[in-house]
Amino acid sequence: MRILVIEDDQEVSAYISKGMKEAGYTIDAAYNGKDGLFLATTEDYDAMIVDRMLPELDGLTIIKTIRGAGNTTPALILSALGEVDDRVKGLRSGGDDYLVKPFAFTELLARIEVLSRRQDNTGGNQETTLSAGDLELNLLSRKVTRGGKDIDLQSREFQLLEYMLRHKGQVVTRTMLLEHVWDYHFDPQTNVIDVHISRLRGKIDKGFDTKIIRTVRGAGYIIED
Repeated sequence: MRILVIEDDQEVSAYISKGMKEAGYTIDAAYNGKDGLFLATTEDYDAMIVDRMLPELDGLTIIKTIRGAGNTTPALILSALGEVDDRVKGLRSGGDDYLVKPFAFTELLARIEVLSRRQDNTGGNQETTLSAGDLELNLLSRKVTRGGKDIDLQSREFQLLEYMLRHKGQVVTRTMLLEHVWDYHFDPQTNVIDVHISRLRGKIDKGFDTKIIRTVRGAGYIIED
């Protein structure tokens, strides 16, 4: 499942992102309101964690804007403002939950899990399965199969495949993979991507004539049906 974290405090953002990734979520992060709104309106997410006080555009304005555009992605508001009136204002702005800072990560995770289940139970249009040809990735059970055969992937391999399937038909660059799968905002000058792509290919293509991931020389990688 894919979560958008909009938080200008990079230490808090890194803390949330690390915990969410360990829990099996794919994370995108934005550090100001403008970038957060852009991601929220151009990408698909299962839930959003939005800080209330942000540079350039505050969290409540982000939520009001996307709700006005018909986006129903569950949004949890984080804020140091914890008075009743503050919480009420946040919920009336379109937030689905409100958590006051400082917070325990276990509570944040539990609230996100509840929001995700609520979205599923209300018939939300969130994807639960991603596929390419006879390859299927189930976001709920975190199982991957090809031609009905189970494929055992490590956590990072699963995240890599999920990101590429979400961008099926598009060329995914090394920079995109470093930012969205490894949460690197710089080039570590290693072959970490090549190693993981090679391992992933070895698992999903073993015993099959058709190759799922194609290399686009000088650009990146692409998955096509």
